[in-house]
Amino acid sequence: MAQVPSPTIRARRLRRELRRLRDRTGRTAEEVAGQLGWHRTKVIRFELGHSRVMAKDLQSLLDLYGATTEERGSLAALHRQARQKGWWSAYGDVLPDDYVGFEAEATSISTFESLYVPGLLQTEEYVRAIVRAGRSTADQDEIDRRVAARLGRKVLLSRDEPPRLWIVIDEAAVRRVVGGPKVMRAQVTRLIEACELPGVEIQILPFSAGAHAAMGGPFALLDYADPALDPTVVYIDNDSSTLLLEEERHVARYRLVFDHLIAKALDPDESAAFMRRIVDDYPD
Repeated sequence: MAQVPSPTIRARRLRRELRRLRDRTGRTAEEVAGQLGWHRTKVIRFELGHSRVMAKDLQSLLDLYGATTEERGSLAALHRQARQKGWWSAYGDVLPDDYVGFEAEATSISTFESLYVPGLLQTEEYVRAIVRAGRSTADQDEIDRRVAARLGRKVLLSRDEPPRLWIVIDEAAVRRVVGGPKVMRAQVTRLIEACELPGVEIQILPFSAGAHAAMGGPFALLDYADPALDPTVVYIDNDSSTLLLEEERHVARYRLVFDHLIAKALDPDESAAFMRRIVDDYPD
């Protein structure tokens, strides 16, 4: 499957380019808004992604910034692509944040999970058990939509060039019996199979590793083909809220944390052997 451009990534690029052009003119956001007769916060809202840039507003900005013909063509293309819909837009009610859009175009995903098996490697039965546990009052339709949305993310793995996955999983995630022994046997078996996939590294962080740098919870680092266009994003999810971090200092911190986890975890071969031992704890 060919990779489809992510509108989330294109919208981010557009925002970054508009900020770059403004900086080139030496104007503040408030000065730009004043010169165009806009509310003083309008430009900042565009650049932070809090408001969508309309075509006429884009043209006004490009005129004021003295954009070249090439820049106008490039930004007009980004604007069109940013207005398109990703497959996940159909699940906006159950996928409330932009993570899937950022994940969709990542070339490398480095993630740590403390309680769950990572979403891209979850079996349908495991997903359904998690959704039911977390949404005890949800009706069957909502459960089915949430399951479908989570499973839809796996389209990444069928791309012509799937992202490189480096996953560190706390031992608790493969020990906790989610959905019953049969479901967990199938889930751990899926992880063992994934260890053989090219571009996939799975490491188990055993209980014996003791305290570690990610005791605060799970996170993911998303890297892209061209870091100059699309810098790394850190995603943090604690169930009640989500956070996307883009500043270099935050990225550097979480990159260091992930390196510490890799060093403390079992290596990939040891991790596969560990899971082959515990899968028998879950009878057929």
